[in-house]
Amino acid sequence: MSVISSRAPLRVSLGGGGTDLPSYYREYGGFLVSGAIDKYVYMLTHTVFQRRYLMKYAQTEVVDDISEIRHPILREALLRYWRGVPLEIASVADVPAGTGLGSSGAFAVCVLKSLAHARSTSITPSALAEAASEIEIDVLNEPVGKQDTYVAAHGGICSYTFNRDGTVDVVPLELEPETLRGLRENLLLFYTGDARAASAVLADQDERSRRGDKEMLANLHRTKEMGYRSRDLLLAGDLDSFGELMHEHWENKRVRSPGMRSDRIDTLYTLARRSGAVGGKLVGAGGGGFLLVYTPRPADTRQAMAAAGSQELVFDFEFGGAYASLHG
Repeated sequence: MSVISSRAPLRVSLGGGGTDLPSYYREYGGFLVSGAIDKYVYMLTHTVFQRRYLMKYAQTEVVDDISEIRHPILREALLRYWRGVPLEIASVADVPAGTGLGSSGAFAVCVLKSLAHARSTSITPSALAEAASEIEIDVLNEPVGKQDTYVAAHGGICSYTFNRDGTVDVVPLELEPETLRGLRENLLLFYTGDARAASAVLADQDERSRRGDKEMLANLHRTKEMGYRSRDLLLAGDLDSFGELMHEHWENKRVRSPGMRSDRIDTLYTLARRSGAVGGKLVGAGGGGFLLVYTPRPADTRQAMAAAGSQELVFDFEFGGAYASLHG
């Protein structure tokens, strides 16, 4: 065994995002639709001739004991799922953290996938997602949902039902080829220029849900209903109505979490709509990151956003989920 290469995809939420937080789904059940994209978190894990633990990400750490690792996900993953010799882990990603594409969940899935491969142990996508969610939610007490880990583990375009007992039902959406082609051609991602942690926005939603805030719960109930409608419209191939629902979703999301909007985001969204976009929304909860829009006139929307200095992230959907292989 020499070097293990692993990767886990990032995601775009297509409807119902926010109902996957335990503070909501444990009481009411959650539902959303999300798609994995061909942008990834990558890792190389080296297990031979290492005398100390070497962790390379945005920083570099060299320690003698796992408990000394400062990166919380790496530390807790290794404490729970590694009993071997010291190892080296190096990670990079296609997009920066804090841009709303689920990078922390993909990171957790990626490291656990690599460790399972290093232990010569098979692991199902759902077990992988649950282990990663446990680290983020139960161990590190991050105010995040389960969506990111499940999408990273499973890949594809799926609906996710978050049951009150903590189990998750994953159903791949069998979209018509024409529908999938329409999504690939007309769903566009644009960078707003801000990268911010989602924790503050999500912590507010989490706290208000826990204390039974009626306004927050009503908003999340509407969000869940939009998730079901998103699924039905995608299965029916009605992409124009799906785009209009994205606009409704964004308006609802702005009310739920005012901290996610900014003048820059509002300006870019208005430009996108004027250029022909039917609807769109900010991906994630961090007040920055990427704006996802559905437009029947992609060339016009691209031109308008480029003129405003908003860089496009060209993407496709991916259907493989987390992956690991051995080299050497």
